[in-house]
Amino acid sequence: MAEYLKRGKSEADRATDDAKVRKSVEDILADIEGRGDAAVRDLSQKFDGYSPQAFALTQSEIEAAMSKLSSREIDDIRFAQDQVRNFAQIQRDSMTDVEVETMPGVVLGHKNIPVQSVGCYVPGGKFPMIASAHMSVLTAKVAGVPRVLASSPPVNGAPHPAVVTAMHLAGADEIMILGGIQAVGAMAIGTQTVTPCDMIVGPGNAFVAEAKRQLYGRVGIDLFAGPTETCVIADETVDAEICATDLLGQAEHGYNSPAVMITNSRKLAEETMAEIARILEILPTAETARVSWEDYGEIILCDSYDEMLAVSEEICSEHIQVMTDRDDWFLENMTSYGALFLGARTNVANGDKVIGTNHTLPTKKAGRYTGGLWVGKFLKTHSYQKVLTDEAATLVGEYGSRLCMMEGFVGHAEQCNVRVRRYGGINVPYGAGAPYRDAAE
Repeated sequence: MAEYLKRGKSEADRATDDAKVRKSVEDILADIEGRGDAAVRDLSQKFDGYSPQAFALTQSEIEAAMSKLSSREIDDIRFAQDQVRNFAQIQRDSMTDVEVETMPGVVLGHKNIPVQSVGCYVPGGKFPMIASAHMSVLTAKVAGVPRVLASSPPVNGAPHPAVVTAMHLAGADEIMILGGIQAVGAMAIGTQTVTPCDMIVGPGNAFVAEAKRQLYGRVGIDLFAGPTETCVIADETVDAEICATDLLGQAEHGYNSPAVMITNSRKLAEETMAEIARILEILPTAETARVSWEDYGEIILCDSYDEMLAVSEEICSEHIQVMTDRDDWFLENMTSYGALFLGARTNVANGDKVIGTNHTLPTKKAGRYTGGLWVGKFLKTHSYQKVLTDEAATLVGEYGSRLCMMEGFVGHAEQCNVRVRRYGGINVPYGAGAPYRDAAE
């Protein structure tokens, strides 16, 4: 039976935190709905100390931000975007339109149509998430989205040069310097100066995730991507330094980032806890990582690999790093996660920043029913039908008429009957189902 060598906050305490966030977001979205630009400006001043003449950047302002980067920094951003673009294009090419004649005279098909406008939120705060521009803006453009609005908070009272550069190079049609709930609300609801989008995507803190949850339905969203989560599944094929580094590397995201280790080695578990204590004394971001580890960190000791698998499936973490003597066995058997990182050579940071897969992933167990952001999230698959011959219109109409009458939908049946009468020359009384005909006919 699994033994918790360290536990984080209880589910009840986490639920209380969520309730506080929910009420705050509800009030702020209502304010944006009612006051538009004025509310957005007040919120930006309150939370970010930022109130420019306009939140949307001009071309000259974009160029000024980009000029602050070295050629090496721009090359690094381009390299990362090349990897993300390449994999996104491979994914897009795998999604084909379909048209097929399913029976004589009946043609069915579907088309993959891009969402027409997308708002991409690029988180800032303590850590400007440059990579989120690649993951959202660039992927939307590969999907063929005509209008992409990107928004990111100011850093130290000004646009962050690298974030602006990444959003621009990724292909954003409009760039705003606006953060948090006010950015998500403006992009979804619209204001006097912000044209609303059809879909909102991108990761963020608990407030951004809750804003997307409350706006879902009014607009589409990618998924509920809240505070980052990581889970390390490890046996004695790896050492404590790697495990501790990988746990704290994600715990530094924020004060509420769960970091969980699942292992079948008590020795590795104890050594990892000691290594975490050592690293926290020298890690520059320890102020954040320490709080996350103390409140949300867990170490779970299991009796077997099967139990390790079962525990990880229940946790359903956003990132799962597997470092064992049977990594492919976990790949074959795992069903609930955001993304997998297999083997000690692999790590979540590479996935977050450069390797090419998308880092916007499901959190809070959403991996049970959805995968992460990818090019397909920006495409809507719409079906269509064509009936090309009188014979097909008559045959399908007769079946349709009788099936509609089974359900009591007389008006539906008459849609079928009028075709049977017109294209088949068969008399079907109004309000009746089509007659049965012998196969020989």
